[in-house]
Amino acid sequence: MTGDEELAHRFEEHRGHLKAVAYRMLGSLSEAEDAVQEAWLKLSRTDTDDIQNLGGWLTTVTGRICLDMLRSRTARREEPMGDTQDTARAYVPDPVLRPLSHIDPAEEVLQADSVGLALLVVLENLTPDERLTFVLHDMFAVPFDDIAPIVERNPAATRQLASRARRRVRGATPSAEPDLGRQKQVLDAFLAASRAGDFEALVAVLHPDVLLRADSGALVRGAAASKVVQGAKAVAEQALMFAPFTQAAELVLVNGSVGMVNAHRGRVQSVMGVTIVDGRITDMYILADPARLERLEVPRPAV
Repeated sequence: MTGDEELAHRFEEHRGHLKAVAYRMLGSLSEAEDAVQEAWLKLSRTDTDDIQNLGGWLTTVTGRICLDMLRSRTARREEPMGDTQDTARAYVPDPVLRPLSHIDPAEEVLQADSVGLALLVVLENLTPDERLTFVLHDMFAVPFDDIAPIVERNPAATRQLASRARRRVRGATPSAEPDLGRQKQVLDAFLAASRAGDFEALVAVLHPDVLLRADSGALVRGAAASKVVQGAKAVAEQALMFAPFTQAAELVLVNGSVGMVNAHRGRVQSVMGVTIVDGRITDMYILADPARLERLEVPRPAV
């Protein structure tokens, strides 16, 4: 094995970890792949003799790459483009999909480490520096001394960044139902009510203040554009409007929780993740952006 081959092999041992870091930083699977590839390019151009901890080095390099991507994204969003506040609120991160049944032990490990859509939505509202500090320290135990140079602060100021981010995350993420069986019961009830056109049954399975985020992508305009809908009756009306398209819907795991893939005539129309608290849906996250749906690895329907 040549030196380059050995370095590539060592990098591949860390790829899964680096993708997990980048996904939590960016909320985008394709951008996470780009960030990991950029980390490999930086490694391949670096004298590795001085790298004592390759995993730690790669983690901080990936974090710095993601921080630059987040800052660039934030700058683009600050450009005038109408009601930017509603657009930001309607953003739904890329979901990670797994089959609902027949989970093997390796997949169970992945599910245990899943990051929910609710948390990713909250992370989207942090500043880039807050997000990096929170993700690296609170999720991956990177020391503040290692994070400080990335955000160009001293360790004490970096610790304050993490503390501020932590308060915002805790205040915005409810304690959701952890049991997959009970989650499935709620989603089954939602689907049954939707397919039957039963408005009252839909309202009953929704929290009175349920919040629906529907992200249809930047190129969609009009009634189907990205939007936020709040309230059980308003969300139930939306569900009934699209009820004809739910006949072929399949329950899947969406970021480790029970959700739904909605297909019509063999083509995926949307993916829905939910947050369930006390037997009711409190949040719904619908991704209907055709370009992003095409890039997802969608589980095949159960047979």
